[in-house]
Amino acid sequence: MTPKTKNDDASPMPVGGLTFEAALQELEQIVSRLEQGEVELEASISLYERGQALKAHCEEKLKAAEGRLEKIIQGASGPVGTEPADLGSA
Repeated sequence: MTPKTKNDDASPMPVGGLTFEAALQELEQIVSRLEQGEVELEASISLYERGQALKAHCEEKLKAAEGRLEKIIQGASGPVGTEPADLGSA
């Protein structure tokens, strides 16, 4: 079996320009490649670094979405209380 020729870490799209879904999908692909153990050491390190950046980006996007949901819950007639958003079951 030959290693994958697709080099995700050569010139990837900047993490900040990715949607949550795109970042999560790429993160899942990185985890899969690393778990297979068929990536050379230097490439593994680069993939791991990219994965960390993607993870942080996803967490930031989720936090922003949570803030937006809390504002929606407050209602148009003023604060009626906030409830924590349950984004973990998506």
